[in-house]
Amino acid sequence: MPSYATPGAAGLDLAAAVRAPVTLVPGERALIPTGFALALPTGHEGQVRPRSGRALRDGLTVLNAPGTIDEDFRGEVQVLMVNLGQAPVVIERGERVAQLVVARVARVECVEVERLDTTVRGAGGFGHTGA
Repeated sequence: MPSYATPGAAGLDLAAAVRAPVTLVPGERALIPTGFALALPTGHEGQVRPRSGRALRDGLTVLNAPGTIDEDFRGEVQVLMVNLGQAPVVIERGERVAQLVVARVARVECVEVERLDTTVRGAGGFGHTGA
């Protein structure tokens, strides 16, 4: 079962439920099962995020981070992992591979308009603020 590693942890650790060890060579990706399903509260989503230790040590990360679990999804939670490191990485059964943060979701109604209000930033995008 997913669990919080510490009382102050924001994310539940997700463990691999693979039948046999999975080896990812550099650049390879795989869908890693976790062995559980969940029912999220109405108005919430699950955000599947990488674990920082494995990302730093091995280059192992979640490919579509954060992955979104919708409130109406009822299948097994799986994690799309990728090896961005320089050496093969082995994922063992029971090993913590990702974390799950449950967050509220604001729903909006899309409305077509002729133009948007103006702001100081305007349409400035990537790198616009100097970073």
